[in-house]
Amino acid sequence: MPAGIPLTVLPGELAVCRLPPDAPFPAWADGPGFLSLTRTAEELSVVCLADRVPDGVQAVAPWRALKVEGPLDFALTGILAALARPLAEAGISLFAVATYDTDYLLVKADMLDAAVAALRGAGHAVIG
Repeated sequence: MPAGIPLTVLPGELAVCRLPPDAPFPAWADGPGFLSLTRTAEELSVVCLADRVPDGVQAVAPWRALKVEGPLDFALTGILAALARPLAEAGISLFAVATYDTDYLLVKADMLDAAVAALRGAGHAVIG
């Protein structure tokens, strides 16, 4: 599947937030739209719509998300590498989020057009 991977640009701007590792899941992040919570021994990472993040929360924004159309079989290999390579060659950093069904690539909002162009240039189909 690494050639011609279909992606969709999701609506809305996202924020990537860092909370203490023992923080409760924040009610402010919940609601419709993209939400990802990851707890490790070092942090609670929250990705949510940027307009939900209250003042005082450590966050980097705005990001835009590209969804890999799935579901993806767990046996597939090279998906993220095939998408990251053209972005890296174009000097575009990414923040990847994986779910059970698929992968999401977050790029800084001001780099979205360049990211779409780089992905299309590598033969991937980007909608939106």
